[in-house]
Amino acid sequence: MNYRNLISIVAGAMLAANVASAATYNVDGSHSSAGFKVKHLMSKTSGQFQEFSGSFQFDESNPKSFSGSFVIKAASISTNNAKRDGHLKSADFFDVEKFPELTFTAKDFKAAGRGRYKLGGDLTMHGVTKAVTFDVDYLGAGKDPWGNQKVGFTASTRINRKDFGLTWNKVLETGGLLVGEDVEIEVQIEADAQK
Repeated sequence: MNYRNLISIVAGAMLAANVASAATYNVDGSHSSAGFKVKHLMSKTSGQFQEFSGSFQFDESNPKSFSGSFVIKAASISTNNAKRDGHLKSADFFDVEKFPELTFTAKDFKAAGRGRYKLGGDLTMHGVTKAVTFDVDYLGAGKDPWGNQKVGFTASTRINRKDFGLTWNKVLETGGLLVGEDVEIEVQIEADAQK
């Protein structure tokens, strides 16, 4: 066996070991949330989606091995106002009957400092797919009182809703807009390692 073949075998073994060591986690929907804030008149209105799920692979020692996908049920939107929620579910905004899900597929995960990462991927909302990058804080890993392995993250980004076809608005007497175009998104994830 020549030196080049030996290097190839060692490199392949190292890559396989890295892939194998990445654990698979499932989002714990009861301890996770997908929320947002958007300007409304002179303040900000916040809300969240009640049905949020997903799974991902993560190895703290090899961040590049990260992969995963996440799903939000559009009809689960809640802003603590039934009339407003109904409007957001209508064709003016999310059109939940036609576009029942929001999805995010991870494509790139890079270290950005101690415990911090940049997560890039494709966000699909209202039938439109755009590349989006989240700022991610790794909150740590450990076992709960019942022996289940847990991991936690916070992820945030900012998007322009018009990029996804969510264009409804009203012009105010002062010349401004009723609803802002920039939307702040924050996701809290607590996930369980698959056994």
